Amino acid sequence: MKNKLFVLITLSVLAFNTAAQSVADKTRRVAGSTGIVSLLPASDGVVVMDVKRFLNSALPQMLSGNQAMLAEVTKAIDDAKARTGIDVRQFDALAAGVTATKVKEKEYDIDSVLIARGQVNTGTILAAAKLAANGKYREEKFGSKTIYIFEAREIASQNAAQAGTKTAGLIKKLLGSFRKEMAASAIDANTLVFGSVEKVRDAVSGTSRVDKEISGLLVKTTSPVATFAVRVPEGMSAFLPLDNDELGKNIDSIKYLYGSMDVAGTSTTLNATARTLQAEQAVSLKDTLDGLQMLGKVFLGGAKGADKQVYARLIENVRFSAKGNEVTMDLAIAQTDIDFLVGLLGK
Repeated sequence: MKNKLFVLITLSVLAFNTAAQSVADKTRRVAGSTGIVSLLPASDGVVVMDVKRFLNSALPQMLSGNQAMLAEVTKAIDDAKARTGIDVRQFDALAAGVTATKVKEKEYDIDSVLIARGQVNTGTILAAAKLAANGKYREEKFGSKTIYIFEAREIASQNAAQAGTKTAGLIKKLLGSFRKEMAASAIDANTLVFGSVEKVRDAVSGTSRVDKEISGLLVKTTSPVATFAVRVPEGMSAFLPLDNDELGKNIDSIKYLYGSMDVAGTSTTLNATARTLQAEQAVSLKDTLDGLQMLGKVFLGGAKGADKQVYARLIENVRFSAKGNEVTMDLAIAQTDIDFLVGLLGK
């Protein structure tokens, strides 16, 4: 069970740091991702995805160690196309915005919205969504735009019933994250917005935009597969189960976190940078991370199990560096290790 939890955490970092726009040169990629991010409403965190490269290249490589899982994902995409006429592989870029509202101590209400753009007709997509909802939706006019509001749990149940076990669980979890309803609307002929009702209204009205501090951090990471940037003004320990006060203090010094992911050749590379308010905090944070890495090496250094040897290599390959008020982590994961981790998920 512990092995699977570690694998899931590792693969989640790989899968959800997914971003940018599928074009030949980096300059055009950065400009494209910035353009779609500018359509998002105010958000605490943003992830931008190069959908085509992720589905056609990165995902097949990452799941090459579990062909059954890859086949199920592919089948789910093909089934969705057959039922609705919508092929997600026609999307070029996707940007997700997430907002965290504090409910009580260490408990937050997460609100999200996604904007997708590509070689699609948003009118056709919305028409298909209304048909799939079987009349269980309502319309809301917002200026010249129409917002369609659906029962999220109803959509989850209908789609999960036609999907495989793992895919069904993912659908239910994703759509279940929206409170009771989700909304969708067309930004233009090729750009769709969907998510929580309130956030879709914000996106359609254009009353708020992503803070330049966050969008500026996205431009810093020009990975062809993924970029992300998050603001954590109250500290990250609020989202993590930490018992160590010293570790919590160092984690709480992080005010912004940004980075990227790339899949190329025989490895997957991850980059994440933590920005603190003061340079002294960055030095302390790096010292703490170096200490944790050292402890990890001690505990796993003589491990005999194949899984523990993979974890030991991950810890060994992490590189931390500090400059000013930022601490950067770089990690290259060999495809053979990813194959092993993905393979564990099927056991």
